[in-house]
Amino acid sequence: MEKPRVATKAAKGVAVAVVLALVLIPFLVIVSTSLASNREVVENGGWVLWPSDPTLRAYRTILDGGIVTKALGVSVGLTVIGTLFSLACTTFLAYALARPGVFGGKPVLLLILFTFLFPPGMIPAFLLVKGAGMMDTYAALVAPVLINVFNLIVLRGFFQGIPEELYEAARLDGAGDWQILWRIVLPLSKAALAVVSLFYAVSYWNAWFHASIYMESGHWPLSQVLRTYVIGGSQIADTGLSEAGMVSAPQTTQMAVLVIATVPILLVYPFLQKYFTKGVLTGAIKS
Repeated sequence: MEKPRVATKAAKGVAVAVVLALVLIPFLVIVSTSLASNREVVENGGWVLWPSDPTLRAYRTILDGGIVTKALGVSVGLTVIGTLFSLACTTFLAYALARPGVFGGKPVLLLILFTFLFPPGMIPAFLLVKGAGMMDTYAALVAPVLINVFNLIVLRGFFQGIPEELYEAARLDGAGDWQILWRIVLPLSKAALAVVSLFYAVSYWNAWFHASIYMESGHWPLSQVLRTYVIGGSQIADTGLSEAGMVSAPQTTQMAVLVIATVPILLVYPFLQKYFTKGVLTGAIKS
C-alpha cells in the first residue's frame, strides 16, 4: 500500500506516451494523407504527417455518387438492420435458455455449444446459402451469422445473474414471460445489451468475407470495397467500379476510403465503453 516511487510513475508515463504515439501517429498519418494535395503526397513518397494545404478533394471524389457512396449506404443499412435482428434473436434465445425448466433447454444449449466448438466449414455454408436462394442478397450477410454463440452465452449468463426473487415477485403480480422480459429483465440488462449490440455492429460493419463469397460487386458493403481497393491494392478503375471524375492520387483516395470506413465505429465506441467491464465480465462470470 506504499506510494509508488517517482521512477515508477515516470516509467508508467513513458509507457503510456509510447503506446499513445504508436496508436495516434499512424492514424494521424492516414487522416493527413487523405487531406493532402496530390503534389504533396508525391513529393513525400506517398505519406504525409501534416498537410501544408489541406483539401477535401479525395472525399468529394469518392462520395460523388460512385461505388464508395453506394457501399457506405449498404454498410449503414446492413449494420443497423442486422444488429437489430441479431440482438432481438439473441435476447429471446438467451432468455429462454436462462430460465430453469424450459422444455428442451439443455439439449438446445448443448447443440449451440457444439457449433461453437465445431463451426461449419466454408463449403457447407456456401451450399446452404445457395440452396436457400440467398445468393447476391443482403439476407446472405445476415442469416448465416444471425446469432453469435459468444454473445448468446454472455447474455444468458447475465440473465441468470438477475435475482430469482424478482421473477417470483413478478409472477405473483400476474406477469407473464413477455412482461417479465420487457419490464424487468431488459431494463436491468442495459450494460450487457449495449456491449452485445456493439459486438454485432462491429461485426456487420466489418463483414467483408461473406460479401466476397455471396455478393456481386455492385452490392458490396464498404468493408469489401476497402479490402479490394485499399488492402488488396486494386484500382477502382481496373475492377470495373470506376467513379466519375476520379482525379485524386491513388494513395490519397485510398486513405480517404480508409478514414470513412473507420470513423463511424470510433464515434460509437466511446458512448458504450462504460458498459464493457460490467456487461462482459458479469455475463462471462455467471456463465
